[in-house]
Amino acid sequence: MSHRGSVTDRLVDANERYAAAFADPGMDARPVLRVAVVACMDARLDLHDALGLELGDCHTIRNAGGVVTDDVIRSLTISQRALGTRSVVLIHHTNCGLESLTEEFRHDLEMEVGQRPAWAVEAFRDVEQDVRQSMQRVRTSPFLLHADDVRGFVFDVKTGLLREIDPT
Repeated sequence: MSHRGSVTDRLVDANERYAAAFADPGMDARPVLRVAVVACMDARLDLHDALGLELGDCHTIRNAGGVVTDDVIRSLTISQRALGTRSVVLIHHTNCGLESLTEEFRHDLEMEVGQRPAWAVEAFRDVEQDVRQSMQRVRTSPFLLHADDVRGFVFDVKTGLLREIDPT
């Protein structure tokens, strides 16, 4: 089965053009700004542009909803303990797809596949409350060295603005 002309082929072709002009920036893996950003995977969020970030400035951890799961704690722990980050910025957004899902999604998958996923959907109705929950998960993790600079935001997909969420 040929995949020529697929989206992946387009990405590989773009990478070849990128690599042709690529120069090693001479950086190591430690983020210059010592910050990790946890955000939703939503394709409308261009985090580097939205936050004025350059290559090498931060660690970016993305998943459905920007939810702080065990795997996000894993990445943040490595980010802090092995690579020197100190600050955590959490970014959810308006009009998120997780607002239209429920944990019933897992049940439907089980019916279709014959196996229940080990993970939770982490669906939510109140984006601000979910940001607060994510901040709390970071602040209370015993594995993180730095939980004093944890801030949460909602990115407005219509205006591009961040709105900070009070943790309480």
